Amino acid sequence: MNMRDQARPVFSGKKVVVVGLGLSGLWTARWLIERGAIVTVSEIRPEPDVGSGLCKEVREMGAFLETGGHKLETLLGAELIVISPGVPYNLQILDSAREKGITVTGELELASQAIRTPIIAVTGTNGKSTVTTFLGEMLDNAGIKVFVGGNIGTPLMAYAAGEGDADYAVVEVSSFQLDTSETFCPFVSIILNISPDHLDRYADYDSYTRSKLRIFSNQGQGQYVILNDDDEILNSVKPGGGTAVLRYGQKQGKSLRAVIEDKNIKALTKEGRTLYFNLKSFRPPGEHNLENLLGCVLVGLILDIEASVIQKTIDEFKGLPDRLEHVGDLEGVSFYNDSKATNVDAAVRAVNSFDRPQILIAGGRHKGAEYNPLVKAARGRVKKAVFIGEAKELLAAAFKDVLPFFDVKDMKEAVSVAFSIADRGDVVLLAPACSSFDMFKDYTDRGKAFREAVESLSNG
Repeated sequence: MNMRDQARPVFSGKKVVVVGLGLSGLWTARWLIERGAIVTVSEIRPEPDVGSGLCKEVREMGAFLETGGHKLETLLGAELIVISPGVPYNLQILDSAREKGITVTGELELASQAIRTPIIAVTGTNGKSTVTTFLGEMLDNAGIKVFVGGNIGTPLMAYAAGEGDADYAVVEVSSFQLDTSETFCPFVSIILNISPDHLDRYADYDSYTRSKLRIFSNQGQGQYVILNDDDEILNSVKPGGGTAVLRYGQKQGKSLRAVIEDKNIKALTKEGRTLYFNLKSFRPPGEHNLENLLGCVLVGLILDIEASVIQKTIDEFKGLPDRLEHVGDLEGVSFYNDSKATNVDAAVRAVNSFDRPQILIAGGRHKGAEYNPLVKAARGRVKKAVFIGEAKELLAAAFKDVLPFFDVKDMKEAVSVAFSIADRGDVVLLAPACSSFDMFKDYTDRGKAFREAVESLSNG
């Protein structure tokens, strides 16, 4: 009998409210209903914004659906509340439920309890999706049956609701998901970096950091934590419980298990053997991608994947859209889309990825962090800037007297202005340092608008 079967009596007849109707909420509701729970899905958006198809699907599976806001009486009448990753853990209505003694958990926590598959969990402020995808390709190349998902693509609950028969689950994990983790215990956890982000949702930077570090709080003997030693916070973190801690960095160090040496990765196996991996064919630009690759190699060595398979994955990995994506060239000007740079640190990493002069396009919805690090990175690298969105006045104030900038109304104008002020050999870089929700559905929608604007220039 597997854990999913064992869980059936626990939920039979139990009143559960699923807060947030996205993919995570949909799969959570389906999983609970299959186990006999009485499910209500609560969604803050009005039904026309959710979409009739999705609402119909929820009702047809047997759930009650409430849209247009979360009703206090509904949540207080629940025996269990499961929140989706996009729902803030500290909502007042959820605090009221907790005060009444109602358990509030998250989709990741619930799903991880429902599966036996060893989990490789990836978190960090930046680079999670790229690393998760790389690991999935590496395991697949090794002939290992793998599920890839979590905060990227397919929710872990969808895997729990399906066959759930992979050898490993490679899961991207956000701080929001970790906020509700209690028993979540990966076989391998990786923290890539920690820098200020989501300060519009957390009380302060320390709160955000504590959330990230929860990823290894339940790990112990026979499990692994992989940490970026170049990160100011992570190099002083000391996981306990007998967990094996493997550190990596771009600089040599006695305690590091993977480093960059002469344009190669030098890594130690579990047995202490030294292996080298060539980087000449690795495509994604930027030092941060090399940094993250070190952690990926360590995962491969933990799983005893052959060095030739790890090298093959390094050589063939193309990266992801909207992450320093080369969109095209026009009259000697190169266009790069890093729409996924939704925080200041990610934008800094993007700017630092190019030695050529840049025209920076930035802006969107402010997330609470200071822009000074971006200003510092731009000195000597960015010639001029173009600002869009709600945060353009804040960016203008930060860059005042540092470099010339332009204020525009939309992405098409931003690309047009950036091209008009660029010289042959320059890079036009979209690295917003902000979220996309002021003007776009999400960062992929913003990246699409950038690509279309570049294509329009080319056609014109």
